Amino acid sequence: MGKSTIANWEKQGNIGIISLSNGKENYLIEPEFIDINDLKNWTNDNQLKGIIIKGTGRNFSAGASLSDLVSLAQNKTMLSKKISSGKEILDYIENLEIPIIAAINGVCFGGGLEIALACHIRIASKNALFAFPESNLGLIPGLGGIYRIIQLLGQHDMFDLILSADMVNTENAKQIGLVDYISESKDAFESAITKITNLTHDRSIELIQYVMKAIHNAKKLDRTEALKIETELFCKLAIQVKKD
Repeated sequence: MGKSTIANWEKQGNIGIISLSNGKENYLIEPEFIDINDLKNWTNDNQLKGIIIKGTGRNFSAGASLSDLVSLAQNKTMLSKKISSGKEILDYIENLEIPIIAAINGVCFGGGLEIALACHIRIASKNALFAFPESNLGLIPGLGGIYRIIQLLGQHDMFDLILSADMVNTENAKQIGLVDYISESKDAFESAITKITNLTHDRSIELIQYVMKAIHNAKKLDRTEALKIETELFCKLAIQVKKD
């Protein structure tokens, strides 16, 4: 077990679990919802095959509270620093070489939705609600949400989500590609455990990491470089298979 800011850490076998915990709505007190050094220590585990991020209780996270935003905005330099730190945390999560699943129950708003977007897979319960309410406050998503949402959905649905600030239910979120799977269980965490176990339980950690490396490279590198590295990864695994 471990705790950092509003995040709790535990392991179930080879799976790490990060639980957001701050009242009923799991508000993010500040963009640094977890200390980056704690996160690195938790994930520096060569037996770890995957991570699930969830909210404690009935909700994933309602994002930042208005009072916390007002408090942070009093100091522009500090606000900018904390926003940059929050983005660093989400970039670190997104770039991990193990699958990360967001298990989403209840509300997933603002910064909470930006956390979910940094995960590789999003599984939501049937009662989940999604929104970027920032425009109602004269703001935009500040933790990379615009960049990630346009990569995921394209411009049309991005405008609807960000400018309208309307809530989207799970069924509609699945239709537009915001959610990957709808949980058959009332608690999305149960479905997330099943999913990540099915994906990883009989796969070596090396294979999982190589798959994630290839996926990350395909998203970030040009075609020639990505395919070159993919070939290198394949050959390393093929040699290992031959030895076994």
